[in-house]
Amino acid sequence: MSEMQFLAKGIALAGCGIGAGCALIAGIGPGIGEGNAAAKALEAIGRQPECKGDVTSTMLLGCAIAETTGIYGFVTGLLLIFVAPGMFMGYLN
Repeated sequence: MSEMQFLAKGIALAGCGIGAGCALIAGIGPGIGEGNAAAKALEAIGRQPECKGDVTSTMLLGCAIAETTGIYGFVTGLLLIFVAPGMFMGYLN
């Protein structure tokens, strides 16, 4: 293996690691959003206790939809950590 191939593999692995780290940062947004949703739902239930069922079901649906962005980021990070380096190493050989 030449020195250029060694350097190319190092750059590919570093790119995968940096990309995975950036993708996993996507988990911060859903956490903040779901926390805000829960806070507002509790505030609404506190003001009108009779609409508890409607507010709770709407909040749970919204939190489930918001969580998908965090899951997409997590899956992307896992793919960049475990799948992409093997693919890049196959291309660089």
